Amino acid sequence: MASEIKFGTDGWRGVIAWNFTFENVRRVAQALADYINENAPSDEKGKMPKIFVGFDRRFMSDLFAADIASIFRSNKIDVTLSDRPVSTPVAACLSLSKFWMSIMVTASHNPANYNGIKIKLAGGSASARVTKEVEELLDQNSVLFLYGQKAEQKDCSDVYFKYVASHVNLKKIKTFKGKVVMDYMHGAAAGYMEKFLSEKQVIALRAEHDPTFGGAQPEPVEKNLSVLKKTVVEKKASLGVAFDGDGDRVALVDEKGTYLTPCVIAAVLCDYLIKNKKLKGKIVQTVSMGYLLKRIARQYNMLFEEVGVGFKHVAERMALEDVAFGVEESGGFAWKGNLPDRDGLTVALAFLEVMAVTGQKASELCAAVAQEYGASVYLRKDLPLSKPADKAALTEKLRKKLPKKINGRKVAEFSTLDGLKVILENDEWVLLRPSGTEPLLRIYAESATKKDTLALLEFGEKLTAPYLK
Repeated sequence: MASEIKFGTDGWRGVIAWNFTFENVRRVAQALADYINENAPSDEKGKMPKIFVGFDRRFMSDLFAADIASIFRSNKIDVTLSDRPVSTPVAACLSLSKFWMSIMVTASHNPANYNGIKIKLAGGSASARVTKEVEELLDQNSVLFLYGQKAEQKDCSDVYFKYVASHVNLKKIKTFKGKVVMDYMHGAAAGYMEKFLSEKQVIALRAEHDPTFGGAQPEPVEKNLSVLKKTVVEKKASLGVAFDGDGDRVALVDEKGTYLTPCVIAAVLCDYLIKNKKLKGKIVQTVSMGYLLKRIARQYNMLFEEVGVGFKHVAERMALEDVAFGVEESGGFAWKGNLPDRDGLTVALAFLEVMAVTGQKASELCAAVAQEYGASVYLRKDLPLSKPADKAALTEKLRKKLPKKINGRKVAEFSTLDGLKVILENDEWVLLRPSGTEPLLRIYAESATKKDTLALLEFGEKLTAPYLK
């Protein structure tokens, strides 16, 4: 019996040789080919648009991508296969101009034994409607894989680098004289910062191709960045940057070796874009993000909305509405005028632009935001559940147990959009959210001090204790 294939938050992922197999990849490729042939618009001469297939540095990604491209060719689809590993933002950018659709073989920040497939349309992730249609086409037709149908191989990444260069203030960035430590985490975006800064300015870590990612998970979260933080301080660098395995997520470290939370990075960038580039529109963030953007929205009379966890929810708003700035808690940022998708390189360059224009250090930028909008200490804790949870049912049980005060502060409001988010006086909050894919309870919290944030995490752990292992 064929394995079930489901597209999640951003694509389909599986364990290599278990459910991410050549057989299953070919099934997906045929479903994609059927979708393309049914939906891609042809020109006046009846010619179908081109499709791009890219791949990251994971084990056998190039071979999986070659099979996909060959199946497209067998189905009379004009396809270009990348001749080298590329980041997912490259594939997204190509779907914005040169190609109607991009297919990317990657499992993003997942461990090395995973791989996956992402679909990019019009510069961003395919909508849930598109992925559902692809799923419905699975096994509707036998895989057409004709001998000798090899796709044209080409390096198309220069289109992306030109796009990025035209969407940041490259002239100002060139005036930045400090050093930047780049932790590429052995990912597909290795060497990308060197396209924009001189080689003397870039100190590269984990840039070599290693499909095992050095035995670590290529996820730019604080627990994985100890070497980056240490190197920034030792080399007296101005900034530390880490990309995930496919280059769409980013983490930053200031000159003191301090990890900057996504809440603080988002506030620095959004505040700068509003003040210096007259950015207008709605601010959208996932419910797992903090209060700084809400306060910025209040100050500038901008609409503000929280959506469910996952950048796809932010991207959907950006596609349908006048969204100025969007962000998710796991290091995905986007704003008006750029790709409607995550792009680690653009975020890093934009932050360097802010430093160059203002003449401030990274720590000073964060301090200025704290002074204007309030301090933010944001933490997350993952706890194992005794059994997989029904998110809606557990959220309702927790809501019923909610007290009127938490740690001496009144509960101002709560939200059950995606888990239970409890907002206290002065915007402090805690989010209790069962994972949709693992038997885990994620607790997020934010306040003005580490002591109070830890107290909120402790409250969340006590409230959920009956459901934990």
